[in-house]
Amino acid sequence: MSVRLYVGNLPQTFDAKELEALFTGVGEGVRFKIVNDRDTGLCRGFGFANVDDQKLAEAVIAELNGKDFGGNTLRIEISERRDSRSTTPGDRRGQTAPQQRPASNKVVHADQVDSQGPDPRWAGELAKLKQLLDSQKAAV
Repeated sequence: MSVRLYVGNLPQTFDAKELEALFTGVGEGVRFKIVNDRDTGLCRGFGFANVDDQKLAEAVIAELNGKDFGGNTLRIEISERRDSRSTTPGDRRGQTAPQQRPASNKVVHADQVDSQGPDPRWAGELAKLKQLLDSQKAAV
């Protein structure tokens, strides 16, 4: 069974063949994929390695975790599956229900209009009109 490893703290620019040589120095059967930025095409600082078996994955972690590569100290650990990790407030992957947004001072659409007050959908426009009328009265 294949084991997926997270490889972090990579420099933005580096020779991929050098990194592959590090992995193959530990053992054969390690495949590496860099995660690049869509806009710049540079490395986002991490990638993933697929290793053929658990013993080889443990050997890669033991030998390369904390090793200097391109001026950065590599961070290598077993990658968590998406469904097992906890989601952050901005991360919507894997969620079944949307999270509540924080309260804001915006005028929100109301399905029922209060007959005693102005329609909240138009409250902002109403305030602008009142200011416009007041400025016109003052000018006359």
